[in-house]
Amino acid sequence: MQGHIKRLRAQAAHAARQSPPTPSHPICPLCSRPIPASQRDAHHLIPKSHGGTQTAWLHRICHRQIHALFTEAELARSFHHVEALRAHPDIARFVAWVRTKPDDFHERTRRSTRLRGR
Repeated sequence: MQGHIKRLRAQAAHAARQSPPTPSHPICPLCSRPIPASQRDAHHLIPKSHGGTQTAWLHRICHRQIHALFTEAELARSFHHVEALRAHPDIARFVAWVRTKPDDFHERTRRSTRLRGR
């Protein structure tokens, strides 16, 4: 006769053999797509240079687009929430475009003309 714990372990092992494990990818809060490990960047919601410590996982392309459009001061002052970022028209246009791409899509990001001279 098997003990209760041994029986639970045997059931768990049997269930693991029946269904292969699926990799769990975090979801990008900006574009709502799963983030593969190769495209994962930690974004400081308030830049470290302004005392921020809280981070969120983003796609590399989403993260670079944020920094291409906004200065660190703007991020700290006005765009330190994902909802505020999504509400900006340039980010909304970018998100609408990138949602049609595969999860592991990456393309060169160009800095905004407004920020090029800085």
